[in-house]
Parts: sequence; structure tokens; C-alpha cells
Amino acid sequence: MTTQPETASSDRDHAREALERVCARGDFDAARDYYSPDFIDHVNEMEYRGQDGIRESVGLYLLVFTDLRIRVQDQIVEGDRVVSRWTAEGTNRGKRLRLPGITISHLADGKIVEDWTSSDNLGLLRQLGPWRTLLLGVDWLVAQVKRRR
Repeated sequence: MTTQPETASSDRDHAREALERVCARGDFDAARDYYSPDFIDHVNEMEYRGQDGIRESVGLYLLVFTDLRIRVQDQIVEGDRVVSRWTAEGTNRGKRLRLPGITISHLADGKIVEDWTSSDNLGLLRQLGPWRTLLLGVDWLVAQVKRRR
């Protein structure tokens, strides 16, 4: 099935806005407009589900980058899928970081139902260095403890 040009443009905009608004800014109220309630998010080797999964996945990025911005550089639409090549940029403890990635979004009925994301996490760890990586791990553990309370 071939996507009509207006649908392709709409899907392209939808995928871009989801990355730039929900993923970069943590706008979880807007997440309901962009993502299906049954959304499945595959991020490298991890998997998240639903609106709670979006919060958890985005929360990891927001933990790394205090001033996260995601810039979509390229997009390709094929049928009900949008491929977005993006770069996340921000600061961690005073150091500027850059994380490139690619997300394939599957859309149905105007919502993203599934994402597959691959990003250069090893490159990100190299940029962070051992001490920032260790501190980031401690921050993550503290966040997990607070979340369970």
C-alpha cells in the first residue's frame, strides 16, 4: 500500500514533532496526542511499553542531558513507516555532548504504535568519560529508588 502524499507529509511531521516535543522536552501531556496507548518502544536492546514506558525512556535521556535538544536531520516515509535520522545534544555536568541516532516509527490511525531506535551509546559514554559515567549511574540509581517510593 502506497501512502498518499498528504498522509506521508502528515506522518513525517508527526514523527518529527514526537521526537522534538515529547522526547526532547519531556512533554508527557503531548505524548497522548502522538503515541498510541499500546505504544511499544525498542531503544537499542531495551523495550518500553505505553505512556509509562515513554516516561521511563525519555527520563533516561533527560537524566543524561540537562538541556536536551533533538534535531531531526533527515526523514524518509515508506508506507506506514517514517525513518528519522536525528541528533540529540545537550550538557552533562558542564560538558557538551552529542548523540546521533535513527528511529523508525510505525504509525496507525494517526498515532505512533511502535518505534525502533538505534543510537551511538558507546560514543556517548566515551564523551562522558569514566567519572561522568559513574556519576550518571549513581543518578540513575537514586531516581529508581525515588520512583519506587
